Amino acid sequence: MTKFIRRLQRIGSSILVSLPKEWVDANNLDKSSQVELETGQDSISISANKETRPTKELAISYPLPKEENIVADITGAYLLGYDVIKINSKSIIPAEDREKIRNSMRRLVGMEIIEEDSSHINMQFLLDATTLNPEKILKRMSSIALGMYDDTINGLISDDKSNLETISKRDVEVNRQYFLLVRLIRSTLVDKRLANAFNLENIDVLDYRVAANILENAGDSIVELADFIYNTSLAKEFSKKIFDVVKDFSNLAEKSINAFTKPDRLLAIEAISSHKKFEEKLSKLRTSLGNKKQIPIEFFDLVYMFERITKSWADLADLVKPIYNE
Repeated sequence: MTKFIRRLQRIGSSILVSLPKEWVDANNLDKSSQVELETGQDSISISANKETRPTKELAISYPLPKEENIVADITGAYLLGYDVIKINSKSIIPAEDREKIRNSMRRLVGMEIIEEDSSHINMQFLLDATTLNPEKILKRMSSIALGMYDDTINGLISDDKSNLETISKRDVEVNRQYFLLVRLIRSTLVDKRLANAFNLENIDVLDYRVAANILENAGDSIVELADFIYNTSLAKEFSKKIFDVVKDFSNLAEKSINAFTKPDRLLAIEAISSHKKFEEKLSKLRTSLGNKKQIPIEFFDLVYMFERITKSWADLADLVKPIYNE
């Protein structure tokens, strides 16, 4: 980004400022062209008033250097907002790498293979970003993760734990929504038109990036919890005590995600207070069973894992901006 200094000029009753010639030429503007102005409290931005932004394309030469990975390169390009990704090779692309590329498409919402031959694979993002909604995507991530959570805690008291084996597969959808949201957030930072469509300021975009990361990590932690419960031999009397404390957490978590997406500071304060009470209940589990020497280490491990997971939604409520009296 290049900075320019301009002096304001008065012509008649108007205050004018000249635009840098380099910027005007780069955007093919003329004296009759329209530009788009966006004002802040102490700032103003000027954008070329184009109906659609130019398509971002990336060409990846194959084979890659030894230290590179084709799936990582495709995922990185997707997260950076590239609309078209082309893989070009002077020789035949091996079947093994083709399968890796196809599998990577399943992780990237909206990205599809549109052309393919023995030495070329072209992918394109087919969704219109302006029709997407960061709030709905974040809520979807939370909803899927909380569904995973509820089914996981039922494994504490159920004799049939087979459902716990499916939790990791459901986390794949959390990751898909995470990648889509990160792509959308990054695009919003460089496309003012998109930011206006979502009604997000830069600080809001940053908070959404943090929130998305929190929920993606929560999904991973729930998968770890499910694996632990599936393989543990903890006695039912201990599992039941944990279940009785953690069973109603989803209602509290939904309050946190609603507070963040609205945003609603008063609801966030209520959620933060409820989280503190919930954490106190978890903490009391450690001291409520008497002699610690008789308590299996798995019991304390489970309590710690629940503390880590439930803190994720508490952190969402903490992101809601305070209300200041001016």
